[in-house]
Amino acid sequence: MLIDKLEATFRGGNGGSGKISFRRNQKGPDGGNGGKGGDLYVKAVSNIFLLSQYAEDTIFSAENGQPGSYNRKTGHDGDDLEVMLPVGSEISDKNTGRVICSLNKTGERVLLCKGGKGGTGNWELRSNEETTPRFSLPYDKGEEINALVILKLIADFGLIGLPNAGKSSLLNELTNANAKIADYAFTTISPNLGVIKGKVIADIPGLIEGAAEGKGLGTDFLKHIEKVSTIFHCISSESEDVLKDYEVVRGEIGKFNPELLKKKEIVLLTKTDLTDQKEVSKMVKVLNKKSKTVLPVSIHDFESLEKIKKLLF
Repeated sequence: MLIDKLEATFRGGNGGSGKISFRRNQKGPDGGNGGKGGDLYVKAVSNIFLLSQYAEDTIFSAENGQPGSYNRKTGHDGDDLEVMLPVGSEISDKNTGRVICSLNKTGERVLLCKGGKGGTGNWELRSNEETTPRFSLPYDKGEEINALVILKLIADFGLIGLPNAGKSSLLNELTNANAKIADYAFTTISPNLGVIKGKVIADIPGLIEGAAEGKGLGTDFLKHIEKVSTIFHCISSESEDVLKDYEVVRGEIGKFNPELLKKKEIVLLTKTDLTDQKEVSKMVKVLNKKSKTVLPVSIHDFESLEKIKKLLF
């Protein structure tokens, strides 16, 4: 199952403590500084199922720096930590909602939390006024972020529409996907992906009126449309009002993010094998008032599937 959201805490390592120490046979100080805490990086990888491998409320922490030692020895720096996240991940501050970074390319690496500076040992704190300091300066803590990681699928095409509009069946026919299909709404409860000639198609779970406000997990689903280049809007030919179906979905998309309405859109009138062809022609004319490209399709019609493939490329 595709997990597309993770709450996690990311921490850079704390610095090591500065040492308070004096040479045995002399009165002079010789305490060394603490090592620096490790930095925490996030790196984008191509495994979109990676978030499912992490437990809820995961804490990722880079290594702390080691304390300073006697004879002016500085503690070892803490090791850096590299956290792998799926490409398309957006990391935001859970408390403020501020977007910190987005990982849009495989291999992209971002410094998320800096490690803390090590404490200062009493060797470096000596001065003309204080020749034998019996104190050290404290270390700095590593940066910490309580984060929300949201995976926004990076696909070339997105199949959208009301529940039971035939999106998953179409994905299965066009690609090698094996999405669950059934004759009831909300069969798809998480996005499905398929690949055809290197192009990725995302089947976005069915949208309903109120999706932009979160109804039917709408906001969880709508975010996946943001990255696609072309939208394939599926409308069932079994609908009693195809124009209303079209406007409901477009309305929810616009409420969620008006910029999505600017994406290239192709309307697919699905399940045409179940509808009288004269009625199909009427529906196409009605939908042409809203979209220039309206294609009647059926998973049982080879020619219509080939037309879609031509549009994909």
